[in-house]
Amino acid sequence: MVALLTPLSWVYGAVTGMRNWLFDHGALKEVEYEIPIVGVGNITVGGTGKTPHVEYIVSNLATEYKIAVLSRGYKRKTHGFVLANSHSTPELIGDEPFQIYRKFGMRVQVAVCENRRKGIEELQRLFPDLQLIVLDDAFQHRWVKPKVSVLLMDYHRPVYEDKLLPLGRLRESKLQVNRADMVIVTKCPEDVQPIDFRIKKKELNLLTYQKLFFSQYAYGSLQPVFPEDSPYRVSLSNLTEQDGALLLTGIAHPRYFVRYFRKYPFKVKVDHYPDHHDFTRGDIEQIIRKFKNVPGARKIIITTEKDAVRLMHNPYFPQSLKPFTFYLPVTVKIVDALDDSDFITALKSYLGFRPAEEV
Repeated sequence: MVALLTPLSWVYGAVTGMRNWLFDHGALKEVEYEIPIVGVGNITVGGTGKTPHVEYIVSNLATEYKIAVLSRGYKRKTHGFVLANSHSTPELIGDEPFQIYRKFGMRVQVAVCENRRKGIEELQRLFPDLQLIVLDDAFQHRWVKPKVSVLLMDYHRPVYEDKLLPLGRLRESKLQVNRADMVIVTKCPEDVQPIDFRIKKKELNLLTYQKLFFSQYAYGSLQPVFPEDSPYRVSLSNLTEQDGALLLTGIAHPRYFVRYFRKYPFKVKVDHYPDHHDFTRGDIEQIIRKFKNVPGARKIIITTEKDAVRLMHNPYFPQSLKPFTFYLPVTVKIVDALDDSDFITALKSYLGFRPAEEV
């Protein structure tokens, strides 16, 4: 497999570069729709925080506008257009769309379709009063031209220091950053300084029409993955050096999640799986063994929000562990705006949405 990785990566890079050239020169056509569309994505392999940023956009606009979120539904076991409903599961629509549906399903429409054009057209047919569609993980999907393109870049893995696959983690040339209307540098550290913002801005060297923002993760209180089986609540601040936790992750870059718990006194062990991992019976048996070996008078399992939606539907997860299994909610906060404008205000301006006082 390793021997094949390099040549396959070179082929992928060459094909992607040729495709972009064809789009840039008009040989391949992007379709632009009358309904405003926001595309959120990246040009880097691995997580830059797409889902939390989609949720940030939705949470700030859903009270004013009728919104739909469209994703391809990565690793789902269905095909074609699927509209999320009360019977949906991660297997039917994918873990990230399911997470979004759990949070916003009463306020927004959530759908998946590998053909984004078909998905957009089906959403418009089903909901003709829609005012906005947010495309998740759509920067590479150039068959649709969004009204606003939002590009995410990890603070610790800036594109200007990266290389194309297989020498680096870039799925596309760093020149493609120019296609973005708004760039968000994500996962900024808590101690980030104004000079760091200025350095990033200088190195990115964005075009005059592009707006640059910076964001951090904000973590909430622990929540039970199985609320009906959890008779008590746990506060991180109440756990002591006599307690322990097994951190269970199936995300692309778990170091941010793990690092968050290092500031607490309780003992930590980590059990990491690949991104979007579908936990098997064998995995669950391994988790049980690792949990037993966690030191501490009181022991809990802490997982990510994305992993929680898969675990809650996992038939192999034992009843005995359910009362002790929690997830850490994550939200996004914009920490600096170098152009002195609020992100949501700037986004509304790009979309052509008038301020509330003018409506």
